[in-house]
Amino acid sequence: MSAPIVHGGGITEAAARFGGRFEDWLDLSTGINPHPVELPDVPQQAWHRLPDKLTIDGARAAAASYYRTNGIQPLPVPGTQSVIQLLPRLAPAGRRIAVFGPTYGEYTRVLAAAGFAVDRVERAEELGLHHGLAVVVNPNNPTGRALQPADILAMAAVMKAKGGMLVVDEAFGDLQPDLSVAGHVAANDNLIVFRSFGKFFGLAGLRLGFVVANDAILGAFREWLGPWAVSGPALVISRALMSGDTQAIAAGILERRAGLDSVLDDAGLKRIGGTGLFVLVEHADASALHQHLCEAQILTRKFDYDTRWLRIGLAPDAEGDQRLADALRHWNALRAAGALRPVDVSRPGDGTRPGGG
Repeated sequence: MSAPIVHGGGITEAAARFGGRFEDWLDLSTGINPHPVELPDVPQQAWHRLPDKLTIDGARAAAASYYRTNGIQPLPVPGTQSVIQLLPRLAPAGRRIAVFGPTYGEYTRVLAAAGFAVDRVERAEELGLHHGLAVVVNPNNPTGRALQPADILAMAAVMKAKGGMLVVDEAFGDLQPDLSVAGHVAANDNLIVFRSFGKFFGLAGLRLGFVVANDAILGAFREWLGPWAVSGPALVISRALMSGDTQAIAAGILERRAGLDSVLDDAGLKRIGGTGLFVLVEHADASALHQHLCEAQILTRKFDYDTRWLRIGLAPDAEGDQRLADALRHWNALRAAGALRPVDVSRPGDGTRPGGG
């Protein structure tokens, strides 16, 4: 088994290395709404009893409407990572896997650990007869690359002609619903869509996602996950939130993203991609910048496959923006004076392998 990927959100580890109290750190390493939405009332019965069919069906119906699935009832799962772990059971044996990258690293890790040969591809033209499964994250993490539905559906058609399947991870799709192909799954039985609930609503700890696929695939996932895979409270919460007005949530996220953009632009950092929930910046000294920010108790996300990149998430408020701005201003002053400290590469723990979250 390959080594586990270190994802964003590792504040405890960062504090152990760089110092400071956990609660004093500003976590910009994740792609999650920094303002968790207000939780709806959860009846005592949801905590007391196992989720019944009425509760499950209610959440599925709300998800079908929210994700605009054209009649398919999405399957609730305990986070999309749970079904990524199951993809090796679904992939055709003896055929290679294509992953459009660079992207969320768990796909390659899980499939390679199961013995599949995984090819990183960048264009649909690279899909071949030897590929039994292809994975594309749209919009992409961490680059923010956004493919139009027509392009995704063309990939699905190519894979179907080869007897293969296409998985589309739309974890960051809530702010760009026009990019979703969830409504096309009913007409494309080799198309599978993963949706994440926690990122947009700021409830990653709920561990909830949804799968949109044909009945056979949903049945397989349901059997592999076993009964009561998702808690009753999670189902109740998701039904209420997906049935409500999400415009204010989206507006709040975009306001926070505008604040981040302003800070980065003022600091002279080059924005090369991102989604509503994070920005990808490119800098020749990205590793040193990452360390400098950690010393200021601000955690960002760096990558071993491109040491020029940093992914920076949203601060919860203008005070957080100002804290980042001050740290970047100090960084620029140190660079101008030639007084930067060398990067400490002797100690692990700050997360450099391709990941997400």
